[in-house]
Amino acid sequence: MAYRVLITDEIDPAGIGVLKSRGVDVDVKIDLDEDALAACIGDYDGLIVRSKSHISKKVINAAEKLRIIGRAGVSIDNIDLEAATEKGIVVCNAPNSNIMSAAEHAMALILACARNIPQANASMHAGEWDSRRFMGRELYEKTLAIFGLGRVGGLVAQRAAAFGMNLIGYDPYCSKERAVTLGVELYEDIDDVLPLADFITVHMPKTVETTGMFGPEQFAAMKDGVVLVNVSRDGIFDEKSMADFIAAEKIGAVGFDVFDEEPCEDSPLHEFANAIITPHIGAVTVEAQRRAGVQIATFVAQGLSGSIVPTAVNVSNVPPEVMDKFGPYLTACQMMGKIIVQMSEEVPEQLTLTASGTLASADASMLLAAALKGLFAYKNVGAVTGSNAEAVAQRHGIEANLISQVGAYGYDSSLSLRTEQCDISCTLYGTDRPARIISLFGYSFDIEPAANSLVFKYVDAPGRMGTIGTILGEAGVNITTMQIGKREDSDCALVFLNVEGSVQDSVLETLRANVPDLQKLWYIRL
Repeated sequence: MAYRVLITDEIDPAGIGVLKSRGVDVDVKIDLDEDALAACIGDYDGLIVRSKSHISKKVINAAEKLRIIGRAGVSIDNIDLEAATEKGIVVCNAPNSNIMSAAEHAMALILACARNIPQANASMHAGEWDSRRFMGRELYEKTLAIFGLGRVGGLVAQRAAAFGMNLIGYDPYCSKERAVTLGVELYEDIDDVLPLADFITVHMPKTVETTGMFGPEQFAAMKDGVVLVNVSRDGIFDEKSMADFIAAEKIGAVGFDVFDEEPCEDSPLHEFANAIITPHIGAVTVEAQRRAGVQIATFVAQGLSGSIVPTAVNVSNVPPEVMDKFGPYLTACQMMGKIIVQMSEEVPEQLTLTASGTLASADASMLLAAALKGLFAYKNVGAVTGSNAEAVAQRHGIEANLISQVGAYGYDSSLSLRTEQCDISCTLYGTDRPARIISLFGYSFDIEPAANSLVFKYVDAPGRMGTIGTILGEAGVNITTMQIGKREDSDCALVFLNVEGSVQDSVLETLRANVPDLQKLWYIRL
């Protein structure tokens, strides 16, 4: 019996052709509301959407046969990912489909801003001829600052270099090697970049760290007449304060394709002729739409046939026997990745995952993917799966290695994750098989980490824990569980301490200032 796929938004006909060529029955039903979609979704094995369809929990709960949802594009904001994951439905996207179109649109906006092209065009259509009004600037030998050197940012760098621009950039997750390859001088601090740039283009995801990244303080620090371009995500620039700086002629021009509210019919930028604004058309090219349709159709067909989907953003549809073996350890690997990145001063250049004991006999690429997912938990890098884990690591300048060994530190099985700055090991046991740390920096432990933990390294002596407990108690921070680890080759103790709730920065500073012989204090949030 053939699989059935429902398409609820328009995709390129070539994508439909891919599905049909693989024996899949395809129905296209455009503009279904939530009730109508919930009423019919029970008949389908696969679903393909773009941005218009909203796949809510109600729709997913009504999907009795659904195995995979494909988003013909990058963002999956219109899909209830948690509900799909709970039901074991794979959600995938087509993250590479529009990167070339987005990069070219960024360059188009840079050129439009530099040469006043839209204003000159409007003047001509009004029957005017006044070239002196539209004095422009060359890109040659101007400095372009690129914030975010991922796939799109890298393509922009290559194209800007062809114009003879000087390239500088900021991306805490970009390796020095990649920056050198792109010809970009990488900076570690945003404040160092802002005064140098004639043009600034942003290619970063919308995260807690990037939301509001550019506000009044940043605009004030920029060069007079700077040009700002954003074809990435809304919320990164403070539009209201940016308008004030445009009015004051501090900002020379802006080219924006994304807005805080979309559809955007009225924003603070509408009043300025030197604000070149487009209705989110960065991906609206014939080629990008064709790639999105073909790619997502291919991935959905792969998922229905039981193959691993390379762009799955939630669960990997691997064979049940493999998931039974590795599934319980995926959370443990992700936890270790999160801990390591918070205990390291920078993104590692080398990462080694060692699978020991009963885990040593099979392919552990899924475990590596989970560790990388944890490592990049605070950065949206898209899907990390067993099939693309090494490629994701390489893109971020990380040499990832997998090792198998028979011994497992006295346990049935264990996992170790090591970088240049940190190493951690864990295992699973007990009724619910929670992930428990059994080693950290070579110190032996047996503790299940909580959502908030403090790790102390200090020269071991009486009274240290008394000081720590007093400071936390006075701050209203409750200690739930703790373990003290020691090593024969060190006079230091390592304390892993679980606490209830978050710990304020002021408390951390008090601890650092008052715990005697404190060498290091880490605050871990999972």
